Amino acid sequence: LLGVAALVSGVLIVALVIWLLLKARTKPDVTLQGKEKYYITKEGKQAPFPLPFSRAGEDRVSLSVVVPAYNEEKRIHLCLEPCLEYLLEREKRESGFSFEIIIVLDGCTDKTSVVAQEWVHKYPHHIRVLDLNHNRGKGGAVRKGMMVSRGDLILYADADGATRFSDLEKVEQALRRVVSGNFGISCGSRAHLQGDAEAKRSFSRNILMWGFHLVVKYIGGVKNIQDTQCGFKLFTREAARVTFSNLHIERWAFDVEVLWLAQQHRVPVTEVQVNWREIEGSHLEEEDTRLVSIKMFWDLLQVRLLYIFGLWKVNGKQ
Repeated sequence: LLGVAALVSGVLIVALVIWLLLKARTKPDVTLQGKEKYYITKEGKQAPFPLPFSRAGEDRVSLSVVVPAYNEEKRIHLCLEPCLEYLLEREKRESGFSFEIIIVLDGCTDKTSVVAQEWVHKYPHHIRVLDLNHNRGKGGAVRKGMMVSRGDLILYADADGATRFSDLEKVEQALRRVVSGNFGISCGSRAHLQGDAEAKRSFSRNILMWGFHLVVKYIGGVKNIQDTQCGFKLFTREAARVTFSNLHIERWAFDVEVLWLAQQHRVPVTEVQVNWREIEGSHLEEEDTRLVSIKMFWDLLQVRLLYIFGLWKVNGKQ
C-alpha cells in the first residue's frame, strides 16, 4: 500500500510540474487582432481604435466606461440608460468633463451586437463597440476594453446595471482621496448587504461563499478588500495599465488577480459601499454554483503557484 501511495504521489507531482511548465508559457494578451482594431461608426464605416493603452492621435476624455457584454441583448439597457442619464447630465453641468462608453462584445451568439450598434446610432459621439474575435471571458473582455479606452479614469461596470450608476460619484471621491502618483483603484462594495444575502441563500451556497472569501484571503492573497467580485471598479489610467497588462486570468476570478497585482505594484486600493440589486438572468446562475466555485478556486490556486515559483512575472513592478 505504501508503494502504491508513493507511486500515485509521484505521478501527481510530475503531473503538477508539467502543468506548471505548460501554464508558464501563457502570456497576457495585450494585442488587438483583426476586427478588434476597429469600431463601426454611425455611418457604418470602420474607424481605428487607439493602440493598446495609448491615446496617440485620439482626444482624451475624462472618463471611460467599459461594459463587458456576453449575450446581454435583453439586459444591457439596464446599464446604459442610467449610465447615459447620469453622464450626459454631468457633462452639461461640469465644465471640461467628457466621457465615452466602450461596449465589449465577448463572442455573443444572440443579438447583443445589433442592440449595441443601435445605441451607437443614438449616441455616436459617446459610444463605441469593441467586437472580440471570440469569447474570452469577463476578465479578457474587460482587459480589451481597458486597452482601447481614452479616459483619465476608467470604470468597468457590469452590463446588468445591478449597481446604481450615480454611486460613481462617491466611488470617484474615494479614489481621489487615495490616489498616489497617478495610481489608484476604488472598488464598489456589496459587503454591507452580506447579512441580507446570506438570509436568502441556501446553507450550501453560504458555505461556498464563506469558503471563497477564505480562499481569496489566504490563497488569492487579497486581504483588505471584503467584496472582490462587485462589477463596479474605478481605475486611474496608470493603475489600469499596470494591472491589466499583467493579467493572466480571464474568467470569473480575474478581479482577485487584478487586486493582487495592484498590491504588487503598491497601487492604493479603497472600497466604497454602493447600492446594488439582484438582476435576473445572471450568467453565473446559469452555471452550477459548485462547479463555478471549483473553477474559481483552481484559478486562484494557479495564480498563487505560478507567481510564487516565478513562472508568471509581474512586469513593470514599482
